[in-house]
Amino acid sequence: MNILKKYFPDLTEEQEIQFSELEKLYTEWNSKINVISRKDIESLYERHILHSLGIAKIQGFKPKAKILDVGTGGGFPGIPLAILFPETHFYLVDVIAKKIKVVNEVATALGLTNVKAEQRRAGTFEDRFDFIVSRAVTNMPDFVKWVRKNVAKKSSHELQNGILYLKGGDLTEELVLFPKAVEHELSAHFEEDFFETKKVVYLPVKYKV
Repeated sequence: MNILKKYFPDLTEEQEIQFSELEKLYTEWNSKINVISRKDIESLYERHILHSLGIAKIQGFKPKAKILDVGTGGGFPGIPLAILFPETHFYLVDVIAKKIKVVNEVATALGLTNVKAEQRRAGTFEDRFDFIVSRAVTNMPDFVKWVRKNVAKKSSHELQNGILYLKGGDLTEELVLFPKAVEHELSAHFEEDFFETKKVVYLPVKYKV
């Protein structure tokens, strides 16, 4: 928890309690359904929770905004963001049913009423969202194909509606088709070594009928 309070000092008491519960919940569920690698569960707050919250350093979410988390796995980045933005609506999808079971159990245990999680494949539904978030589920060209029809027309945040994508390494080749993409280095926000190569890629996406 100390690492979260270091970078997010204004958490409410309820948020602190919810974040502190995550270790117990994920350790317990990971022993039944492996959603986080055994090695990474020991670095849960740095490599999963704080990493997810890196998106919030680039764009905060307004009340009643709608956020889609594609390929959420065990609930990242969606669950940490839902705790941080309790008045924002989060829709978490993944193709693997047992992972969605974990997400729903965690959300219920934390009392997160702003989270809906379902076993769905990206590109199979028409709902519209302010932002689409994800953690490196595929290359950017394929990801954009999956989700571009799910971006809402009207923007109400500082950034235009679009994609906020957690990725690492050299993305030059992957982003060549997207000149409007902006790479935000997480090392500018978090000093831990883990974040040296980690980025949030922001890509504005034009509304598509």
